[in-house]
Amino acid sequence: MEFKYLQCSTNNGISHIRMNKPETMNALNEDLLDELGAAFSEYGGDHHTRVIIVSSSHEGYFISGGDIKYISGFPDAVGARDGILYIQNLFNRIENLEKPVIAAISGVCLGGGCELAMSCHIRIAAETAKFGQPEVKIGLIPGAGGTQRLARLVGKGMATEMVLTGDMINAQQALRIGLVNHVVKGDSLIPTAKDIAKKIAFNAPLATRYALKAIGRSDEGTLNDGLTMERDSFALLCTTADMREGVNAFKEKRRPVFTGK
Repeated sequence: MEFKYLQCSTNNGISHIRMNKPETMNALNEDLLDELGAAFSEYGGDHHTRVIIVSSSHEGYFISGGDIKYISGFPDAVGARDGILYIQNLFNRIENLEKPVIAAISGVCLGGGCELAMSCHIRIAAETAKFGQPEVKIGLIPGAGGTQRLARLVGKGMATEMVLTGDMINAQQALRIGLVNHVVKGDSLIPTAKDIAKKIAFNAPLATRYALKAIGRSDEGTLNDGLTMERDSFALLCTTADMREGVNAFKEKRRPVFTGK
């Protein structure tokens, strides 16, 4: 597909979505959200894509937040609810994709940008990255998952402080509290994301898919519910051609060739 605000490419099973709206520092509005939704739908359904990376085309910002013109344009409470539901549904769709999504974050990652990053499965930050949920500073609260995913990732205490103060934290603080997986130098950000993506893409795609589902359910229901899903997924994978290929390759000391079957 052709996009106005995204630069997209696919190579060796890794699809890369680069947001490119410099006039607003990638602030989220309907146009950018629509294109992100289309790109994730395309790559999520593309059997050649095994991992998705999302980043900015500019080092100074990942996403500066929600576009104030877009947010202030909601006509009433019903319109605001519908508008934020649209964003929630997009971020839920990213989180529930059967392919892993890696956020490669440089510069400011605020408001809806932080919420989008939290919907991704792995987050890598450049040393320049800054994170925050500043919505209280304009009389709002995070609406696209910030009160929920942030608390699940970093704990209620830290999430409460970040949301109620609206303060930004730097990349090292984000690493310390578990908001990001890695902090790297700016010129290593995309190479690091691609290195991790290559490792994932090498593995059996069905196993990756079921692992994502099981991990995604780990904070829902009881431990026994999660163990049941894990057990059923393990048993199902034992019947696949990829499992047989993996075992044979291990025995024969060769590189496996997985087909997703």
